[in-house]
Amino acid sequence: MDKQISDLLRQSITETVTHSLKEDIGSGDITAQLIPADKQAKGGVITREAAVIAGTAWVDEVFRQVDPGLKITWQVKDGDPVSANQTLFECEGSARGLLTAERAALNWLQTLSGTATRCHQLAQQVRHTAVKLLDTRKTVPGLRLAQKYAVTCGGCFNHRIGLYDAFLVKENHIAACGSIAQAVARAHQIAPGKPVEVETENMQELEQALAAGADIIMLDEFSLADMVAAVALTAGRAKLEASGGINEGNLVAVAETGVDYISLGTLTKDVKAIDLSMRLQP
Repeated sequence: MDKQISDLLRQSITETVTHSLKEDIGSGDITAQLIPADKQAKGGVITREAAVIAGTAWVDEVFRQVDPGLKITWQVKDGDPVSANQTLFECEGSARGLLTAERAALNWLQTLSGTATRCHQLAQQVRHTAVKLLDTRKTVPGLRLAQKYAVTCGGCFNHRIGLYDAFLVKENHIAACGSIAQAVARAHQIAPGKPVEVETENMQELEQALAAGADIIMLDEFSLADMVAAVALTAGRAKLEASGGINEGNLVAVAETGVDYISLGTLTKDVKAIDLSMRLQP
């Protein structure tokens, strides 16, 4: 992520954490009121399964917003692989504050670590090739920047962040513009310097996208044989991105065709949260 996105990310962390606490705490944590206000406690969070960590900044922000006096000591950092039963962080401070912050903090950490873990698993499968695995815009609503950050923690890469930072000319855009050439020319006029990607469905459209000067060409549901042919035809004149119908069963074969990128919605939309647990010392 570039500096602009990093700035957006920092702002997003504050805003999304605020929302997560509002929906959890509401008018107040009534169960925490069972505990004396001056009661202090220590605790720690462990993972019950192997994972790749992402989301430490969101955890820090949860504890800061709940009670700035709470202290967290991290044993890991984002991007670290961890083993089952490993301690991720220790915490201390107001017992009420720790318990109020617990669920929101773990929700962020388990979800973003789940994204990073999924990305790491798939990236490992194609590490013998030069391909980069890209995420898509198929993210949990409201968590776009958080999940795209987690993708990078797992060793994969970001496609465009939204509709504003790069062109992706699809079938309907082409139909509305009149042709691939007209769509690419218009994109260069609207925002010179912005990457222009064109989705193609066959070799004829690939040739048109190359002639139009597209920076990236998406090979949508091409066969493996056609991907190999596309790589040979393109010969480095544009980056090639394979997409559509790609899963764990054919991921390696697609990577070995020589395409530059593979985009996968599964990196962010088919994510299993990591099992975490917080325990306070008696």
